[in-house]
Amino acid sequence: MRVLLVDDEEELVATLAERLSYRGIVADWSTSGKQALELVEKRDFDIAVLDVKMPNIGGIELRRRLEKIRPGMRFIFVTGHGSEEDFVAGSAEAAYYLAKPLDIETLIATLQGVMAHEK
Repeated sequence: MRVLLVDDEEELVATLAERLSYRGIVADWSTSGKQALELVEKRDFDIAVLDVKMPNIGGIELRRRLEKIRPGMRFIFVTGHGSEEDFVAGSAEAAYYLAKPLDIETLIATLQGVMAHEK
């Protein structure tokens, strides 16, 4: 499984990528939608974990753009704003979501669940 983590909090995504690598999950990271688009142009990813609220290109819009480049890519949204229920109610695109702060075990379980469900 190859994962792309996108969040404007650099320390968060760098740490998550490192912790995922300890579990045998290849993870790249980006701190902006623009960087994420550039990475996806160069590499295949199975799944992207996208922060909903980011400067310039938020997670919902980024998903739309990434899907054009890599149809079939899977997505998990992350939000630190409001409750999970508020986020899900406001976005029909949020099939998979996690609330911040992220727990690594929950993230891994969700990644595995998305990959198993979408096969």
